Amino acid sequence: MAIAKLGTVVLDCPDPLALAEFYAALLGGTAALEEDGTWADLAVPGGPALAFQKASGHVPPRWPSAEGSQQFHLDLTVENLDAAEREAVALGAKPLDPGPEGRTWRVFADPAGHPFCLCAC
Repeated sequence: MAIAKLGTVVLDCPDPLALAEFYAALLGGTAALEEDGTWADLAVPGGPALAFQKASGHVPPRWPSAEGSQQFHLDLTVENLDAAEREAVALGAKPLDPGPEGRTWRVFADPAGHPFCLCAC
């Protein structure tokens, strides 16, 4: 029996609203900023909620890095990998690992530097 269920995935970042809007453009939903500006929520249609917390001095993870961890990453399922990549990059994603020809996933960094994968798996 489970002790808990997943409520929200929270990402530290320098600008909560900007990062929430980036993921809203990728996943759908509407970003909402708390009054004090330190927290933004994103209710993802058909998926778990995401939240974004202001972290002064945020240092993005390095990917790949033998000296440190990537902390976490999101796998985002897409139908057309090439089209999704073009749209994600236009939104501000940075390619980290395009992979070999024919691989069904690619690694990117969001505008705050968190790694995520687009997966046509």
